[in-house]
Amino acid sequence: MTGAPDTRGGQRAGFVPVLPRAAWVVLGGDFVSAIGSGLTLPCLFIYAHQVRHLSYGTAGLVVAVIALASLLGNPVGGAAADRWTPRRALISGLVIAAAGSTALALARTALALFGAAGLLGLGVSVIWPAQDTLLASLAGPTARSAVFSVRHACLNAGLGLGALGAATVVSVAHPGTFVAVYLADAASFLAFVPVLARLGSPARQAGAPGRARPERTWCREVLRDKAFLRVWVLTALIVTVSFGQVQSSFAGYATRPGGIGTHGLSAAFAANMLTVACGQLFVLRWLGGHRRTTGVALAAAAWAATWAVVIIGGHLGGGAAAEIAFGAAMVIFALGESLFSPTLPAIINDLAPPGAAGRYNGLSTLAFTTGFLLGPASGGLALGAGRGTGLFAVMVLACALAAVAALRLGRHLPPGANQITALAAPPIQLHEELTAVD
Repeated sequence: MTGAPDTRGGQRAGFVPVLPRAAWVVLGGDFVSAIGSGLTLPCLFIYAHQVRHLSYGTAGLVVAVIALASLLGNPVGGAAADRWTPRRALISGLVIAAAGSTALALARTALALFGAAGLLGLGVSVIWPAQDTLLASLAGPTARSAVFSVRHACLNAGLGLGALGAATVVSVAHPGTFVAVYLADAASFLAFVPVLARLGSPARQAGAPGRARPERTWCREVLRDKAFLRVWVLTALIVTVSFGQVQSSFAGYATRPGGIGTHGLSAAFAANMLTVACGQLFVLRWLGGHRRTTGVALAAAAWAATWAVVIIGGHLGGGAAAEIAFGAAMVIFALGESLFSPTLPAIINDLAPPGAAGRYNGLSTLAFTTGFLLGPASGGLALGAGRGTGLFAVMVLACALAAVAALRLGRHLPPGANQITALAAPPIQLHEELTAVD
């Protein structure tokens, strides 16, 4: 697919990126899995507290176990992708996650809930780096930004559909509905497995086992890569002051000092997901030909604007005006997400030498996990002390500093790792794609 000539040279890709067929198959499987995750994402605390009758504190710890399991699962998933191939590591993560969701559906005691949550968290944290490695390999260098951008759009669309389904079906008055959505989540993970297993057969026909295996790179060698370490630190900072604040600090501030109810909060999150799903490809098209670090800087600037609008919303005294302000903040946040998704994950995969993409992705997703742990922890302390406005004022400053750091990062990256190509990726035969990754 081609479009109008690009003034920066070459031809700009069409609205929908041209990706290899196998990449679209993997993205489709990820979309189905995201629907299942959307069914359960908002439910775990309520399920543990109101259905299985755990205390507030214990229920909160059950939720935290999922994130803690990622501290182990992220590097393990990356190493497995290098050792077993990304496809096989991804299948393993999907099976583990399905087992965790099934165990949650059947859990009746606190111990069983902790074990099930840990199993689910381990599976999901193995899936993330393995799937990033697989998609990066299938897309190739010219389409890596595009494939991660499309994945982010599919993920948000799937999560949004799943959340709508959960809102329709789940009821505390009917505990069986929680069991049903967790079993549906398990089924969505397992539905992805035969798709991946089927993708493997063309690679075997192409004679993939006869290839020379690339030299393996160990984690300590990855950590000697100064460019990677700069990307890692920036990622951890950005996630801490952006994604790490949305589900916890933003929700707490909007409903307490902000004065909006759960329906207004749900509408704000729905606006966020809808904006990403509808706007991601427009943003990707606009970014074509620009530096990836420019996209990161613009994303950080958008998140600084988000938190400034949140502060304004918190001083409107509730009502329709506050709901509009918080909804607008989530729309701006979505624009930041759309700017961010084609950037750092693609940089990581371009920095990785042959045979080390899994470890690079595993350690980079650990930066996301770090941000997801530090963000809610710092935000919770600030909100608990009644410093919500101060918290978001600091977030505005931190996002501005992150934007400057992103621009400076460009000086330390190879030119090829810092460019969002404006050209469509050429179609590749399916057996050739899979030979490269399996």
